[in-house]
Amino acid sequence: MHRAQLPAWLEGEPGAWRLRVAAQPGAARTEIVGEFDGCLKLRVAAPPVEGRANDEIARFLAERLALPKRSVRLVSGAAARRKRFALDAPLDAAALCAALHQGALP
Repeated sequence: MHRAQLPAWLEGEPGAWRLRVAAQPGAARTEIVGEFDGCLKLRVAAPPVEGRANDEIARFLAERLALPKRSVRLVSGAAARRKRFALDAPLDAAALCAALHQGALP
């Protein structure tokens, strides 16, 4: 996947990715539900209280990408629905996108 082919919600390079997320907290389970306005849209199985939704998103991303949790950091948007996460993932863009969308809703 070339830089021009990156989805709107992904930027960076292997080892230094930035991911834009649109969070919908309070869902029954955490899952990717598509793209929305340049962001990867996630339903989050945690309330937006005391950072619990942010922690759940970080846990979900780390699990889906087979990364240690310390490799996923919230960069901005702690109290907002739109957030940016840094991913210290050595994956190329195609592998990262495939891993994220594994099991995702169409």
